[in-house]
Amino acid sequence: MGVSMLIQSPAMQALIDALLNLPGIGKRSAERLAMHLLSAPEEEAEALIQAIGTARRAITQCAVCCNLTETNPCPVCEDPRRDRSVVCVVERPTGAIALEKSGNYRGLYHVLHGALSPLDGIGPSQLRIDALMKRLESGEIWEVIVATNATAEGDATAMYLSGLIAPLGIAVTRIAQGVPTGSGLEFADDITLSHALQGRMRLK
Repeated sequence: MGVSMLIQSPAMQALIDALLNLPGIGKRSAERLAMHLLSAPEEEAEALIQAIGTARRAITQCAVCCNLTETNPCPVCEDPRRDRSVVCVVERPTGAIALEKSGNYRGLYHVLHGALSPLDGIGPSQLRIDALMKRLESGEIWEVIVATNATAEGDATAMYLSGLIAPLGIAVTRIAQGVPTGSGLEFADDITLSHALQGRMRLK
């Protein structure tokens, strides 16, 4: 039975709709994944369900940087070898992972879990901005690197953060060359990310 025959099934459509919510998954990919899950041995589907459930229960947000972690605080926040005077702000955990894999950043992170997007109803209160501002009260942080994505939403978020942070006397910089416009950090290679960090510019 093909997708065209199954598409009238409410259960099948619900599965496809759920898969469409995943990033980078279009209609065709969602249909192929749904067909694979329904055609695979039952134990394979059950293993996937169990893995998702286990991860959801085990992984939480770090109370300090809001990154995803199994320990609280996370290993990066707990690492005494990290430069505690610098915090790199990213939109999502994938951004922190990309920068960490580049091997060229030894400071701390802060994950916003999104970017400002008024059209989508995402304002400052929907992001982890309050938690960031609370961290800045410690007096340990001298520089905030804004590494939001090179999109209209990422740019708006960077300017908003600069307006909040610069009056505190903390340097606010933005990663510069190398990150393609309209793209996210997770799509850039290690050398590109290294150059972007080294070439960061002061916002205010």
